[in-house]
Amino acid sequence: MCRTNVIERALNAEISAGRMPGAVVGILRGGETVYLEAFGYRDPVARTPMTTDTLFWLASMTKPVVTAGALKLYERGLLILDTPVGELLPALADRQVGGAPAHRQPTVLDLLRHTSGMVEGMLGSSPVHELYTEAIGDGMTSFTGEEFVERLVPLPLLHQPGEVWHYGWGLDLVGQIIEGITGRRLGDYLREQVFEPVGMNDTAFGVSDENRFARALDPTAIPDLSRARFDSGGAGLVGTAPDYLRFIGALLGYGELLHRKTREFMTTDQLPPGTDESWLRRMEPGYGFGLGVAVRRGVAGGPTAGSPGEFTWAGAGGTYWWADPAEDLGVVFLTHAPDQTRRYFPLIRALVLQSLD
Repeated sequence: MCRTNVIERALNAEISAGRMPGAVVGILRGGETVYLEAFGYRDPVARTPMTTDTLFWLASMTKPVVTAGALKLYERGLLILDTPVGELLPALADRQVGGAPAHRQPTVLDLLRHTSGMVEGMLGSSPVHELYTEAIGDGMTSFTGEEFVERLVPLPLLHQPGEVWHYGWGLDLVGQIIEGITGRRLGDYLREQVFEPVGMNDTAFGVSDENRFARALDPTAIPDLSRARFDSGGAGLVGTAPDYLRFIGALLGYGELLHRKTREFMTTDQLPPGTDESWLRRMEPGYGFGLGVAVRRGVAGGPTAGSPGEFTWAGAGGTYWWADPAEDLGVVFLTHAPDQTRRYFPLIRALVLQSLD
């Protein structure tokens, strides 16, 4: 690595300008951590310095972790991915589109790749979107897992399963499926099957240590995670940069979390030809979608430099990561600045990629 001083200058400038409270950046190369630095403040009011072991709300960076947990069951023959969701969560059998039975029922694979039709309502303004918003809101609710599922029961699908990519509640439902198969709470299952094998010792659902939890410039910008009554497979994890770097390394093939063919399956574009990808292009231009992660299709087509085959999925609170197998590279960037995600995600990519030797 070289030219990492550019990262320091740029992030310190953001902190000085009052746009960012603080951040942690970690870079993995060849399975080894080659850069791990903290910037600014863990608590900008108390002026508590940021440290590399600071806890952040991972938000939707939870989804790839839960995907890996589901694929552990797949590898053991306990979860068949083309199983209709209604066979595993009977309350969600017999889904309808526009008042008529769906052409086929959504499957676990649809949940993992966001093609189920059970969508995040706040991303649109159609009557169906409004129904999902009324039922679930932003997903950070005080419902139990059973209540969360029940809220979805009367709602129609926005589209026919498999025909449209639209961000939705798939990974929250996958978490409930994992609990049904294993008879265990999702966090306990992930602790045994993912966190401990990978070495993610500080990762858990909810805030385990308030003193180490990063504060945003606006105290209301990060939701109150203490109100959660179930382990949200879509957005509930809290963790550190070193922990997530270890997870990225596992997806790049360091360690034995998943078999190489399973990793290949997860991190390869799984959207069939003809899929309506207009929603995905709004969120990640130039990317397709694997299982729980967006997958870059080429050097062209996106707003930043990168490699075909790299994969990623960000968090709404300001957290971001990507893995680039071609460069044997993994990067994690953690901050609590949700209003600046459009600025910081391309910025950190540019800063890291210019630093490569």
